[in-house]
Amino acid sequence: MKKIATLIAVLMVMLPVVTASARTPIADTQAPRYDKVKDFSNNFIINENILGHDKIKLDSLSDSSPYLDEKVIIGNDTVSIILPDKNYGRYDRGLFNFLIIPKGQWSFGVTASYGEFDTDDVEVLSILKNFDIKVKTYSLKPSISYFFRSNQSIGIKFNYTHSAIDLNNMTFDFDDDLNFSLHDVSYYYQSYSASINYRNYIGLGPEKRFAIFNEVDLGFGSGSSRFRRLYNDEPRDTRTNLTMASLNFSPGLCVFIMDYISFNVSFGVFGLNMTHEKQTTNGHPDGSRFSSGANFKFNIFNINFGMAVHI
Repeated sequence: MKKIATLIAVLMVMLPVVTASARTPIADTQAPRYDKVKDFSNNFIINENILGHDKIKLDSLSDSSPYLDEKVIIGNDTVSIILPDKNYGRYDRGLFNFLIIPKGQWSFGVTASYGEFDTDDVEVLSILKNFDIKVKTYSLKPSISYFFRSNQSIGIKFNYTHSAIDLNNMTFDFDDDLNFSLHDVSYYYQSYSASINYRNYIGLGPEKRFAIFNEVDLGFGSGSSRFRRLYNDEPRDTRTNLTMASLNFSPGLCVFIMDYISFNVSFGVFGLNMTHEKQTTNGHPDGSRFSSGANFKFNIFNINFGMAVHI
């Protein structure tokens, strides 16, 4: 009983001291309340307030990378091999934009595309007979650009496009009451344009060999077309003059096959265009029209291959 009484007396003496300590203000040197809080894993750092703070780490590789402290010499400067990116999102996936083309370089390149289709005497389900058509289209695009920032360039591009379609013969025979034939039909088109383009590269590794890019292209140009055919067994020749403006978005892949020479392939996937046309038939004016449109699709005939020299 004496031991129990003594223990109770000690607790009664210590209770006011503990209560006073709990009411003591937090020292100014301690960390604020809303700070980085450790999650269940030491590799995941989460902020209670996302906006204006660091990104949430999604994996353990996000905290460190062997390339973060690696430097390269560009001219007289020493720069990091990883380019800094703005914090646009909430998450850090451990992805980096590696330096592939430094600031201050010039690029001279040529991009070309070519397509051809040729068939003779093709029969489709015994309906389309004597099908003889030739299609040929190609474009040539020389360009020059300057890298005002690492992995970012602005430049000028010139474009020449030529297309030709010759339909020598085509017979459509569905039954005795529905059949017709076409022959001696041709269509030619060519255009010239100049454009200003911006290209943003994303380096895929420290080796500075592979990169993906997105190109935005604002162009203006003019062209002409010619459509010849027979109408009531009389030849008709329709000519059209065009004035065009376009805005195009083209992603692509860049591969450095040598230190200063790269191979590029790009795909036209989205664009806006405006066209003004004036048309004449056999020398007599037919009229004019203005048209505009947009497309968002992958076009197999709009794949461009090119080479570039970087100095």
